[in-house]
Amino acid sequence: MGCGRWSPLNSHLHYFRVLATILSLIGLLFLPHPARATNSLVLEAVFTSEIQNGWVRVERWRDQSAYFRQEDFPPDGRLDQTGQRRTFFGEARPHSSRFLLYYAPGWDANPRPVPVLLVHGAFENADWAWANPSESPLGCGALSCPSSGLMQFLAARGYKVFAISFAHAAGDNFFWSEHIANAIRVIRERTGASQVDVIAWSKGVIAARMYVSGVRREGGTPYRGDVRRLLLIAGPNGGWDWVFRHGTYPSWWIYPECGGQWLGGSAHTILNCWGFYYSHPELSIYRTSSGDFFPGLRQFIWPWDDVYSLPWWEPDFWTTYYGGWGWYSYSRGIAEAKQDSLIPTLRSNPTSAAVAIYLLCGNSADIPSWHNEHTGPSDGTIFLASCRDRRGLSNVQGEAILALNHLRIVWDPTAMAQVEAWLR
Repeated sequence: MGCGRWSPLNSHLHYFRVLATILSLIGLLFLPHPARATNSLVLEAVFTSEIQNGWVRVERWRDQSAYFRQEDFPPDGRLDQTGQRRTFFGEARPHSSRFLLYYAPGWDANPRPVPVLLVHGAFENADWAWANPSESPLGCGALSCPSSGLMQFLAARGYKVFAISFAHAAGDNFFWSEHIANAIRVIRERTGASQVDVIAWSKGVIAARMYVSGVRREGGTPYRGDVRRLLLIAGPNGGWDWVFRHGTYPSWWIYPECGGQWLGGSAHTILNCWGFYYSHPELSIYRTSSGDFFPGLRQFIWPWDDVYSLPWWEPDFWTTYYGGWGWYSYSRGIAEAKQDSLIPTLRSNPTSAAVAIYLLCGNSADIPSWHNEHTGPSDGTIFLASCRDRRGLSNVQGEAILALNHLRIVWDPTAMAQVEAWLR
C-alpha cells in the first residue's frame, strides 16, 4: 500500500485541491484589503469632515518598521499635540512612527501635473505653517497675521497640495526624513504622479535634504528618484547657533520661571530667573539623564563664531557658547551639542543631481517680541549666509533673497509668488 497509489478518490481530491488553490489566488487579487501603501506603511485613520483651516482630508499613517521609537516629550506638555492634531493623532504624545498627511482642496482634480508636499519646521505643524499662520503661538512674524497661507495660495492656482505633520515637533530628523519618503509614496499612489515637488521650511529643510541626499540610518529608505524640485525656505543649510550665541536671552523664552512657554532646546541646564536658580535639563538641547527632548534641533547646530563675533555685551555670552558657569547660568557649550550635528554629513553627501534646488532666504531681522539675530545679516534667527550655503546642494537652479523675517517668509505674498514661479 503506497501512499501514491492512484484511485478515483485520489483523483477527485487532487482536482479539488487545485481548484481551491486557484480560487484562493483569485481572492487575493480581487477581494478588498485594508487601505495601505507598500512595505510596512499602514493607514490607521481617515478624517473627512469638520476639518479646520481649509483642508479637505487628513490621514494618520503608521510605519510599522523597527526604524522608529517613542521619542521623549518634555513633561510640562509644551510639545504635546493640541487642537485637531491631538484628535487626528489620537493622543497628545504619539509614537514617532506616526505622521499625518493633509490634503488641500483640489488634490484630486487640479490640473497641475506635479503634486506639492509642504514640510513644516520646528515647533510648527501643517496648520500653523501652511494654512493658518494666525493660529501659531509663536506668531507669524508680523503684528497682524493672516488666516490662510501657502496651501490656499497654491491650491487656488491649480496645484495638488499636500502637507505633513510630524508626531514630535522637535524630533529626530532621521524620522522626519523617513516620513517625507513615506508621504511622497502615498501622494504618488493617490495621484498617479511619478514625481513630487517638495517645499520645506526651516528645520524641515534638513529632513528634506537628508532624503534626497540618501542620508539615513540602517533600515532607512534610500532616495528613490521621486522628487522633481526641492524648494528650501529659510533653511539652516550652513548650521545654526542662535540659541548659544546670545547668552541667556534665548533661554528666557524657554524657562517657565522666566516666562517661557512654547520653545525648547536651551543652551542652559541651569538659569537664574528673577534672582533664583532653576534647573531644567529636560528643556535643554543636550542628551540628559532624564531623556533627549529636542534631538532634531541639535542635528543642525553648527558654530558661526569664526564668521561673526559673539555679542560680548549680552549676559553670559562666553560661558553660554563655550560652556561653564556664568553669572546667571550654566551651559555645557556648543561643542557638546554639535557632536550630533548633521551639517558635515550633508555637506559630504550631496543631493541628487537630478533634483532642481531653489533657495528662498530672508534678510529682515524684525520678528516682533523676539531677540532677533543681530550679529550678522539674518532673517531674525538664521544667518543669511547659512541659508545661502550651497555646500552639498548639487543642482541649485534659483535663489531669491527677500526683505522678510523667518516667520513671515512662508506666507508673505511676495514669497508665495516666488515659490509659485519656481514651481511653474
